[in-house]
Amino acid sequence: MVTLTDKGVYLLNGKEIATDTKGLPTPDEARENTITYSILRSHDVEGGKGDKMKIKFDAMMSHDITYVGIIQTARASGLEKFPIPYAMTNCHNSLCAVGGTINEDDHVFGLSAAKKYGGIYVPANQAVIHQYAREAMVKCGNMILGSDSHTRYGSLGNMGVGEGGGELVKQLLSNTWDINKPEVVLVWLEGAPRKGVGPHDVAISLVKAVFDNGFVKNKVLEFAGPGVKNLPIDFRNGIDIMTTETTCLSSIWVTDEEVKHHYEIHGRPEDYKELQPGDVAYYDGMITIDLSKQESMIALPFHPSNAYTIHELQADPERILREVEEDARKRFGDKISVDLVSKVKDGKVMADQGIIAGCSGGTYDNLAEAASILKGQSVGNDYFTISAYPQSVPVYMATTRDGVAEELLEAGVVIKPAFCGPCFGAGDVPANNGLSIRHTTRNFPNREGSKPGNGQISLVALMDARSIAATAANGGVITAATDVEYTNDHKPYDFDKKIYERRVYNGFEKENLDEELRYGPNIKDWPKMYPMEENMLLELAAVIHDPVTTTDELIPSGETSSYRSNPLKLSEFALSRRVPEYVGLSKRIQQEDLERREGKCPANVEEVLAKVGAKAADTSIGSCVFANRPGDGSAREQAASCQKVLGGDANICYEYATKRYRSNCINWGILPFTIDKETPFNYESGDYVFVPGIRKAILEGKEEAMAKVITKDGVHDIKLHFSNLTPTERQILADGCLMNYYAAQKK
Repeated sequence: MVTLTDKGVYLLNGKEIATDTKGLPTPDEARENTITYSILRSHDVEGGKGDKMKIKFDAMMSHDITYVGIIQTARASGLEKFPIPYAMTNCHNSLCAVGGTINEDDHVFGLSAAKKYGGIYVPANQAVIHQYAREAMVKCGNMILGSDSHTRYGSLGNMGVGEGGGELVKQLLSNTWDINKPEVVLVWLEGAPRKGVGPHDVAISLVKAVFDNGFVKNKVLEFAGPGVKNLPIDFRNGIDIMTTETTCLSSIWVTDEEVKHHYEIHGRPEDYKELQPGDVAYYDGMITIDLSKQESMIALPFHPSNAYTIHELQADPERILREVEEDARKRFGDKISVDLVSKVKDGKVMADQGIIAGCSGGTYDNLAEAASILKGQSVGNDYFTISAYPQSVPVYMATTRDGVAEELLEAGVVIKPAFCGPCFGAGDVPANNGLSIRHTTRNFPNREGSKPGNGQISLVALMDARSIAATAANGGVITAATDVEYTNDHKPYDFDKKIYERRVYNGFEKENLDEELRYGPNIKDWPKMYPMEENMLLELAAVIHDPVTTTDELIPSGETSSYRSNPLKLSEFALSRRVPEYVGLSKRIQQEDLERREGKCPANVEEVLAKVGAKAADTSIGSCVFANRPGDGSAREQAASCQKVLGGDANICYEYATKRYRSNCINWGILPFTIDKETPFNYESGDYVFVPGIRKAILEGKEEAMAKVITKDGVHDIKLHFSNLTPTERQILADGCLMNYYAAQKK
């Protein structure tokens, strides 16, 4: 179904792959003829066809666990007004049951900021962030930057990029997003999906094919081929939003009459234009997807790439589920007891819960298909439960007008307002050892609200809304939607803009600088952060050898959402589910550095420095995290900022899982060190790494340094790399963080 071509290909006239490349332009020349490069080059402020790009975006998106920190950082850095449309949605932090008034205080702050600086404010439960972008912000040929990793609108002709808050701050201050020119991978779609196959089935198959091998890491996916015309817009959107899980940089699709219709029904026909590759376009690889061969899929814990066809799971359930149990034991040891095999009853796998939600699941088409499968059925009154979250009020209104909501409700589905909570553990958290099947974006450990450190875990499997509905109709027995008969006679989605006109505050270019920002007691400024000193002494506060460390492990979601505007309180949760002792160790290290700065360097630190002939006066002391491959998942900058608030100075790893996490580290003054793949890292928490002359090396453009690891057994050499840093990034690191960098520019 999915075939990878690990070599360059030429696409001719957007229709056929060249079999003879004689006489064709060079790869560098023909890559410029991709849709990707036509958009990137038009947004590159330096123009030309260089290897470096400095991008300015057309619009930005944030939600309510990121926009407060972004605005606070931008204010401290000299923000005057929002220079481009900036939409702030309230879809992540809209449950106000934790921490008193905290969440709603953030919302009031957001509206006051929109009024003061000229922003767009979408009230709570009106829309999830990415659906609002699809319905109101996208334009063909444009680029949107979002402080959410699933910022993907390529199926509508708009390149979306998810980054940490620091990159949005740069855009608010009229600076640029700096990247090396990316490789582009062609995703060639053929055929048409069968009834019962949905976008999540295709997306899960795509992620399975490319995640582990890094086939598309930091590359742009460009979708084309004869199969595109066979996919409705919601189907395309559902695939596109999941490209984030491949670790690609962004995505873009060819546009056609289906996309044109999207802009017409949304009252913005002028924002459509045809996007097609040039006559001869070069791609650095190709993924071929035969939609006609796609089967109903399930991605088992703990990643969207851990995927099987539902038929494969049905054929050998005990073996497959035991593999998940073994994976859980490797991750969590004896902290938890996972019993998935008990879900097998009479040879069939039983789910405990079904969820259809968020930017990927709560589309009109998904809900209409699910309702058609459940029409006249009952989910029963046993342990299995199911909830659905339409992704915007316009979608919700359409489901009520066309009978979709009625059919879902009559079957026993609970319909809830637009909210992203089930994606990150703030809504519909399943019972301990529960198996939840979800049409949401991720099923990482901890995403659904588990707390393994407290002995509590539930398990999420990703499935398409159609198969979730088929499972619900079958009493919770996991069932492929391709195995059930149903007819969907619901009308196509018809967007009604009235609710946005009545409820959304659109203040772009209407800034009022006299407007007072409204603060709640939980909205705090960033603590003081220090510039880099000549030498750096790092104490390892967390050493993690898991294959991948996600941002959910670096800073958990769910229960932390109420504290995203309070850096000190939020930092108390850093690595709490993975390395519970990290916070205490980091605080002790931070206190030692404060004592050093006061001229009272602790004796234990003096002893370590003496072993490498260094002086406390010009050597900072900071904590450090080692992980094999950190940063997969969310764009949330707090995965890095919490380390900095606790005195973190560096990460050491073999590679960073995503560009966005590495960028977050840089913007918060955390040195993104890497080591060679063949270098063993057999060190433990409490060991030290001394990096001499690091400030000079950073500012002089060096890309590696010889460091010393100080352990109980002696002093050992280690080579640290810090390559591919722009001059601006080097200065940010030297200044200690992005805010310090901007403050220094004002002097």
